[in-house]
Parts: sequence; structure tokens; C-alpha cells
Amino acid sequence: MRKALTIAGSDSGGGAGIQADLKTFQEREVFGMSAITALTAQNTLGVHNVYPQSIEAVQSQLDAVLSDIGTDAVKTGMLFSSDIILGVAKKIREYQVPNLVIDPVMIAKGGASLLQKEAIRAMKEELIPLGTIITPNIPEASELLGGDSITSVREMEEAAAALQHFGAKAVLVKGGHMDGETSIDVLYANQRFYHYESKRIDTKHTHGTGCTFSACIAAELAKGRTIQEAVSTAKEFITEAIANSLSIGNGIGPTNHSAHRQKLISGMKQ
Repeated sequence: MRKALTIAGSDSGGGAGIQADLKTFQEREVFGMSAITALTAQNTLGVHNVYPQSIEAVQSQLDAVLSDIGTDAVKTGMLFSSDIILGVAKKIREYQVPNLVIDPVMIAKGGASLLQKEAIRAMKEELIPLGTIITPNIPEASELLGGDSITSVREMEEAAAALQHFGAKAVLVKGGHMDGETSIDVLYANQRFYHYESKRIDTKHTHGTGCTFSACIAAELAKGRTIQEAVSTAKEFITEAIANSLSIGNGIGPTNHSAHRQKLISGMKQ
């Protein structure tokens, strides 16, 4: 049984964070584990409160999991503060964690800040250099690069190449925030660009898309897939999850983590 560990915040609404990650791990048939960096009081209407965990609590969770069970891949999500980032980076180096997927979570769908401004430097200097792949969306990529605007696929390529200089082996810039009939994600790996396209889906229910996408990449890397294969599978997985998203609550609903499996089962019955 391959194993994947998520280091992220808890979403009480179940659509994002460790809840989305664990659902994704289960769907991709890897054993999921978690270390919670922050508790959020959250629903489809937004993040109401954030309660960060102590460094000791985060590191203790990591020690417990990694010293006993171990892992084949790690995915980081909401880390919130520079202290937590430094603490997580220390444990990743200590246990020589393989296949580190970094989702640089900064802003929630409703606009709430999930990463303190002063923590961005720690992420760039201490965590990203340890990464197998970093998966920013366009606003996150812009923030990491100092606020430069990204408005085209060419600029997404330029941003991916620039972000690779921070030390991660590969960079995936996600294009969900751009306009157009297609959603294009740009991967920069092995000095090459790869484009992953899908039809843009007209829905507001996209809560947890970034978490789910990166968790799926981590699961596939845990199973021994290449970066390109992992991203391709994750793109298909998240597209199905968005296309069959759930109208739950009164705000931005979550994606449907079981949609890909349900499609396969439906195809087999036909």
C-alpha cells in the first residue's frame, strides 16, 4: 500500500484542506495521513476564523507519522505562518521525505488570507527548494514573483520558468483564473513546457480545487508515476470533480471527489 501525507489546514466544511486531500487520496487508492497546521471555522460562505496550531503540535504529528508509518509522498497546503513553514521544512529535511508537492495556499475562495505576508519569504527560501513540484494558481504565482501580472499562456510559461529558480524540480502554474473557453495549466519540468487543457466549466462550485489537484498529484507520485503522468491524471481527476461539483450550502460549493470513479463505473455498466 502506497502512502501519502498531507500537511495542511482543516476545513470544517469538508470541501478543501486536509478533508479534500484525504478524500482524494482514498479515491486514488493510496493510504492517507495528515498533520494539521491550523483549524479553520469554514463553510461555503467563507472562512470565519483561523486557529493556527503550535509548532510543537505540527512537528509532533510529523514525528509520529514519519517515524513509524513513513510516506511515499507529502503534500503541503495551508501553512499559515513562517514559523510553521520553518518547522515543516526542518522535518522534511530530517526524514528525507520523497515526492514533496507544495501547494502555496495563500487566499481562500472567499478572499480570506491563509498565509501571512511575512511567511512568503520563508516559503520561497526554506520550503520550495525542497519541492518536487510547486502548484501555484495565477494569483499565487504572481505573489511569489513580486506581484507581476500574468495574463497569457506565454506569461504563465515565463512565470513557471522563473519560479523554478527558487529550487523546486518542477512548477505547475494553473490557469483557472484566466478567461477563455479552455482552462490551460502550464507545467515546466526538465527544461520543457507541457500544456494541459480542458474545457472551461461554467460553475461557481469550485471550493477546494487547488487542494484536490495537488493532492492527486501527490497520490500519483506516491505510486511511482512521473511528474508529467501525475499532472495529467490530476488534470483529468479535477476536471471531472468540477464538472460534477456539488451544490451544497449557500455559497461556493465543493468539487465532487468521487466523480472520476463514478464515471468509470458508469462506463463499465454501459
